[in-house]
Amino acid sequence: MAKKDAGKSASKGKDDSDGIKIVARNRRARFDYDLIEKVEAGIVLTGTEVKSLRNGKASLDEAYAEVNRDEIWLNGCDIPEYLQANRMNHVPKRPRKLLLHRKEIEKLAGRTHERGITLVPLMIYFKKGMAKVEISVAKGRKTYDKREALKKQEAKRDIDRATRRRD
Repeated sequence: MAKKDAGKSASKGKDDSDGIKIVARNRRARFDYDLIEKVEAGIVLTGTEVKSLRNGKASLDEAYAEVNRDEIWLNGCDIPEYLQANRMNHVPKRPRKLLLHRKEIEKLAGRTHERGITLVPLMIYFKKGMAKVEISVAKGRKTYDKREALKKQEAKRDIDRATRRRD
């Protein structure tokens, strides 16, 4: 019986990530911005955009989110055309509406009116079959802040390496 139970838990361990499949990450965001608060939002997509995302095609390199008339829009996100689609394909860099509750939108809108605060998408992923985007309220870093962050990161790596050698 112990083997049977172990087999069940092993299959559940495979799905520990709550069915999350990451499509694209904005790696540069953590370097260029101080992330203050993260929010998960749904995305309004067309059929060919979903198929392209399921193939793992997307880029958040120049993407940003903005509040426009009590709605949040994702701009600059590149989801390339689906190759097997016909003439009804989508526009790769079109603005896409993000789905949030009204209170969350009002909260984010209030935060973005502050000087130097922006909404930055961190990643696009599928959660339980639904396309989601993680956006963050972020404050831009100056060049010297970026250098300082790199120095701290390298010092932490050196300390971790030294402690691993001791063990």
